[in-house]
Amino acid sequence: QVQLVESGGGLVQAGGSLRLSCAASGRTFSSYAMGWFRQAPGKEREFVAAIRWSAGSTTYSDSVKGRFTISRDKAKNTVFLQMNSLKPEDTAVYYCAAVRSGLLRVGRNEYDYWGQGTQVTVSS
Repeated sequence: QVQLVESGGGLVQAGGSLRLSCAASGRTFSSYAMGWFRQAPGKEREFVAAIRWSAGSTTYSDSVKGRFTISRDKAKNTVFLQMNSLKPEDTAVYYCAAVRSGLLRVGRNEYDYWGQGTQVTVSS
């Protein structure tokens, strides 16, 4: 019922920027936490950022703090991940996720809904 569709991935040079979008549909997300995760080849899926849909409060992993910004547009039912100062180690498939929660969630096993992912490649 809940559908999440990521877009905006691509290839960018180190130091560049990308803006990912996650189009959410299927229900009202007012009581949800939305998150971005990423998975590089051979690695576990790791937390990147999360936002409470209603309040807009956010949290970030230490590896992206200060470089990435998560936001949402309630009218468009869309979550964004603005990625600046990209590094080669940011290369991964980025996934949008959602869970009904009044609190921010950072664990991949805490999320119930996932998009298909979008590839981000950062060249050196």
